[in-house]
Amino acid sequence: MGLTASAGEAAETGEAAGAGAATGSEPGFQVVVNSEGQYSIWPADRECPAGWFQEGTSGGRQECLDHIERVWTDMRPRSLREHMARVTAS
Repeated sequence: MGLTASAGEAAETGEAAGAGAATGSEPGFQVVVNSEGQYSIWPADRECPAGWFQEGTSGGRQECLDHIERVWTDMRPRSLREHMARVTAS
């Protein structure tokens, strides 16, 4: 699957411009998740954006992306997964 920074998420945080960068080291990130079960990374030194919550994993950018790749195995939003389960069950 090979994840990279979510379009619109990490890029909009100014990651490319070095926002949230720790002096002399890689910027710290945290894994965030929304109510639809969608994952992204966010600078660890910033508050989560509205609608997103800390998942509990933090570290370097690639470490967080690797974690997301391991745990986010179904890319469909939670509401779609639940709808499909109801339709299949009937």
